[in-house]
Amino acid sequence: MTWRGRGAAATAGLLAAALAATGCGGGSSHPAAAGGFKNVAPASIAVRSSAFGSGQAIPRVYTCSGRGISPPLQWSGAPDGTRELVLLMRDIDAPGGNFVHWVVAGIPPDTDSVTAGDVPRGGVEGVNSAGSIDYTPPCPPHGDRPHRYLITILALARPTGLRRGFAPSRLSGTGLASGTLVGTYARP
Repeated sequence: MTWRGRGAAATAGLLAAALAATGCGGGSSHPAAAGGFKNVAPASIAVRSSAFGSGQAIPRVYTCSGRGISPPLQWSGAPDGTRELVLLMRDIDAPGGNFVHWVVAGIPPDTDSVTAGDVPRGGVEGVNSAGSIDYTPPCPPHGDRPHRYLITILALARPTGLRRGFAPSRLSGTGLASGTLVGTYARP
């Protein structure tokens, strides 16, 4: 089995939960029906970027055609009782299905932003679908229609206790809230 296959299998529970929690379009929310998260409340976390708006194109600098650094992000609205935040960025239009570009757990609940090219304060990165422990920039096949990249923040009721390089399948817990920012990108 290739890493891409193992990565997809390893992230299946996380992705199912994130999809259920945030909805495919990023604007709706549903209780998690499967995966490692339970009791995800309606989307109450506002996720935004100073680099692009929801539904807009991700600037080239944050893609494989540019510097390939992570975009600046801000969020607000984590409910009382949040003990940890998780950041997940995935391409829902990837040829092989959901492709995880970035996963960060262990983010303290009082953290509300990350600057471009950095990891959120206190966060630990997990293995993404490319098999690396960092941000993998959007890089859809040349000529594809614009891919949608969902950047989701999940609020958890208990800390995960995960360390750098964790497998995303290890993420689980009681989700309190979520929020998603959707960016798009296409390569000519």
